Amino acid sequence: MGNSNGCTVDDLQAVEMHLWYKKFMTECPSGQLTLHEFKQFFGLKGLDPEANAYIEQMFRTFDMNKDGYIDFMEYVAALSLVMRGKMEHKLRWYFKLYDVDGNGCIDRHELLNIIKAIRAINGNDNQDQSAEEFTNRVFDRIDINGDGELSLEEFVEGARSDDDFMEVMMKSLDLRHIVAMIHNRRHSV
Repeated sequence: MGNSNGCTVDDLQAVEMHLWYKKFMTECPSGQLTLHEFKQFFGLKGLDPEANAYIEQMFRTFDMNKDGYIDFMEYVAALSLVMRGKMEHKLRWYFKLYDVDGNGCIDRHELLNIIKAIRAINGNDNQDQSAEEFTNRVFDRIDINGDGELSLEEFVEGARSDDDFMEVMMKSLDLRHIVAMIHNRRHSV
């Protein structure tokens, strides 16, 4: 089943995978991306403590085998999830990212720190609501049982029903600039 150029979907995916590999190996010749390289890769320098903690948590979430590095397969899995994953999978991944202490719930403090970090990274400090007000509003809307923590189920259902919260999550891992870099390097490599 090819298209008019004789290329199959598998051929196109192989070409894209090859471009991702070239990009990864250009940026990380050792084949293992460290936290420092990860920050450079995404152009994240001079972050405030909340934003830095968020980026470190993101790195740990991408480092699936917990060896302190992101290898090419982890890189591809992360990019694939972020760019093409189903919403259910993305929401589960966001939950894991936001559950900083790994206890299976997101408390107000964890969510507040994430919101502050996202705003610091994206430069969106000029919001109608403070990070605290936004966090409180999210909890008021989606903490169904009122225990002060968001379970995975509350988080997923709440994100689906609260457009503002969903928008914040989508902005928290906006990789369009990385995709643009990969595309631009395609022509220069």
